[in-house]
Amino acid sequence: MTGPLDTPPSPTPPLVIVDGANVVGSRPDGWWKDRRGAAERLRDRLAGEGLPGHPGPVEIVLVVEGAARGVASVPGVRVESAPGSGDDRVVELAAASPGRPRLVVTADRELRRRVTELGARVAGPRTVLG
Repeated sequence: MTGPLDTPPSPTPPLVIVDGANVVGSRPDGWWKDRRGAAERLRDRLAGEGLPGHPGPVEIVLVVEGAARGVASVPGVRVESAPGSGDDRVVELAAASPGRPRLVVTADRELRRRVTELGARVAGPRTVLG
C-alpha cells in the first residue's frame, strides 16, 4: 500500500503543509465557536501524532488565518499565520521548496490545483484527522 508521501529517499524530510481553516472546517464539531481553540487542538494533534501512516520524519507547517492568527508553534509543528489569504500562504510555502517532497493537506479544489501545478502532492483532511 502506498501513502501520500511515498517518494524516493531525500536528505531533507518531506514538508507537510496543512490548510488549517479547511481541515478544521471539515468536521462540524463546533469549531466556529472558537476558531483559535480549534486551530490549537489541530496543532496539538499534529504534534502528537505527526503524519499518520508515515513512519519517517516530516516537517509539519500549519497555516492559520483569520481568528486563528497568533496560534503559537510547538515542537513538531510550525504555525504560520497568514497575513491575508491562508491559501496564498500555503502556495507560497509550497513554491519555496521546489526540490523537496511536499504534501498539502486540504479539500479546497482550487488550492489543490494551484499546489499540484508546483509539483506538490495533495491529500484530504482525513489524512491528518483519521
